Amino acid sequence: MNAATRPNMDHWQERVDLAAAFRWTARLNMHEGVANHFSLSINDEGTRFLMNPNQVHFSRVKASDLIIVDANDPETLEGPDAPDPTAWGLHGGMHRHCPHARCAMHVHSIFATVLASLADSRLPPIDQNSATFYNRVVVDENYGGLAFEEEGERCAKLFDDPKKKVMVMGNHGVMIIGDTVADTFNRLFYFERSCETYIRALQTGQPLRVLPDDIAEKTAQELEGYPEQDERHLAELKAILDDEGSNYSS
Repeated sequence: MNAATRPNMDHWQERVDLAAAFRWTARLNMHEGVANHFSLSINDEGTRFLMNPNQVHFSRVKASDLIIVDANDPETLEGPDAPDPTAWGLHGGMHRHCPHARCAMHVHSIFATVLASLADSRLPPIDQNSATFYNRVVVDENYGGLAFEEEGERCAKLFDDPKKKVMVMGNHGVMIIGDTVADTFNRLFYFERSCETYIRALQTGQPLRVLPDDIAEKTAQELEGYPEQDERHLAELKAILDDEGSNYSS
């Protein structure tokens, strides 16, 4: 379905991309039932954004379901399918305080949350994927309970270095930000894969083969400049969903 069939619904391509990200996150078992949220800014200031409707399972989200939230207008919470207070607190705070966070994806995916549960929640560069995140992760070590407005704003302010687009939310989960849905989902996918590799490596009880700092940084820069991987990744996922007859783009 293309934008021409939805003349009364703006930002159709962005809606389709975000719906595909929800569906694939569910398929990878990185969802949390009817909790967790993704958001995507649709104005220059970044304060108006698309978000999943309240309490809808990721595996059922459609492009037309996505609601528009205004981070500067609390009355948004009174609209149909309005986000719950924690979604408002976390994503509203993110889009108010981090204009560079055009897209934000928050999950309690298994391996990232295991990392967030360790006393040392840093991710060492032990392979090519984890090197992607070398010096590019902020760790929140001051979990303060559910992400209502005050807690959400506290978390958002930790994204003060534009180079760091991953937050390991200690005792909680992970927040990934990016420029587009494709950019953010690609980062979310590879961070979870990196966490899985690290956790499984720890389980062997053997010493880790940690990359030298200069090689880790070189690898991170090379991967940042790798052409179109994020766009091609999402395009392939949408193609698979389309081949299966999924209704995500309706």
